[in-house]
Amino acid sequence: MKNYELKDNAVEQRYEFDLDGEKAVIEYTREPNLIVLIHTYVPPAYEGRGIGRELVRAVLEDIRGKGLQVVPQCSFVAHYIRRNPEWEELLYVPAPTE
Repeated sequence: MKNYELKDNAVEQRYEFDLDGEKAVIEYTREPNLIVLIHTYVPPAYEGRGIGRELVRAVLEDIRGKGLQVVPQCSFVAHYIRRNPEWEELLYVPAPTE
């Protein structure tokens, strides 16, 4: 499988892979120490090739490198983390309220 270069498009609040002119993306919102991954999209012509998994892995590596915690609102990302528990350390866990 081809390795794609991850781009953090902060202006549009999304991570991107350029797929020969089309884009696979993970949309997000940011807070100071937290990132919420909202939606993953892979163009239909590229589905079933593992690009979504590769994109999620690359995004999680970037998040780890930035020292952020993650809220996986996107079901695809949440499922990926459940299947790959080495990423669970990045999950945001709110402080208990008294």
